[in-house]
Amino acid sequence: MLGTLCTLITALTYVSGVTVVTQKPPVVTLRKGETATMDCSAIAGPRWYKQIPGGVPQFILNYYHSWSAATYGSGFSSPKFTPTYQSQSDYRLTITNVEEGDSAVYYCQTWDDSVKEWVFGQGTKLIVTSSSLSPPVLTVFPPSSAELQSNTATLVCLSILPSGSKGFADVSWVSGGSPVSSGISTSTAVQKPDQTFQISSYLAIQASDWNMDKVYTCKVSLGSQTSEKNIKKSNCHTE
Repeated sequence: MLGTLCTLITALTYVSGVTVVTQKPPVVTLRKGETATMDCSAIAGPRWYKQIPGGVPQFILNYYHSWSAATYGSGFSSPKFTPTYQSQSDYRLTITNVEEGDSAVYYCQTWDDSVKEWVFGQGTKLIVTSSSLSPPVLTVFPPSSAELQSNTATLVCLSILPSGSKGFADVSWVSGGSPVSSGISTSTAVQKPDQTFQISSYLAIQASDWNMDKVYTCKVSLGSQTSEKNIKKSNCHTE
């Protein structure tokens, strides 16, 4: 379950309709000791937040290009977290010597004076891994017969991640060799009693596409480790 501020993040990003805060890249995958950089297009000096799976967002820093220094939240400081000013509306956050504990989603927030409210970006997911991590284990489930009768179909991809992943992985779907960009809903990671993490991703498709025996692929990447699992109607039994 996401914290209150995360709910606010989601709401403000789409409700404003005036300012769009763009963050890039959407995913950064690094090994321990490397340096992460993430950019934010903001109309004013941004605030940055860090959120780990199942936790509440933590305030990292607030920075405006005319300031002599950034204002940091508890537990965060320079030179580990360094903001820089790229242009009139482009800011960058650099995280040096990353560790697995730095794995999180980093949100950029800016003030929209035209509507008098805070606006958030979509977040940048930082995944820090060690070479010893095992690849994700995937299971893909077909739609049920009852669902197919309503002309809809939902494919479910269940992935189990090693404890060292901290619950972070990049989940995507492919259909006919092309990336799927809509109809996807992916849960946050849930830690199991054995310390591994579980992520469920759902892909909503048309029943007609399923009946045409199209091949769908769930792909889960964890650093340099990538697992994928195919599913199509003729290769499974629909209950």
